[in-house]
Amino acid sequence: MNIIDSSGWLEYFADGPNAEHFQRPLKDIASLIVPVITIYEVFKVVLRESGENEALQAVAAMLKGTVVDMTVNLAISASKLSLQHKLPMADSIIFATAQALDATIWTQDSDFKNKPGVKYFSKK
Repeated sequence: MNIIDSSGWLEYFADGPNAEHFQRPLKDIASLIVPVITIYEVFKVVLRESGENEALQAVAAMLKGTVVDMTVNLAISASKLSLQHKLPMADSIIFATAQALDATIWTQDSDFKNKPGVKYFSKK
C-alpha cells in the first residue's frame, strides 16, 4: 500500500524535477491510498495556481486510488502522532492513515524526513 503526500502529487502534476520518484506508486492504482486531506491540499493549491478546471482534473486523478475519509480513530491517532513527531495537522493525518493501513508514504515534504515507513526525496 502506498500514500503519495500532497507535495508528491503536486510535484507529479507539475512534472517537477522529482516527478519520476512518484510515478511507480501512482501507476499502482490497486495499492494507492488517498487520504482525503491530500485531496483538500492538492485541490487548494491547483485551484490557486491554475484554476478550477485543472484542480478538478487533479482530483479526478486522485480518485482513482482508494480514498480514506477522516474518522474519529484516525483523528485521535493523528493527534498523538502530531505531538510525538512534531508534525503539522495534515501531515499527522497522512501519517496516521499510513500507519493504520500499513502503507508507505512517498513524499518530498521534509516534515516526514527520517520517519518510519516513509520514502523521502529531498526537493531538487
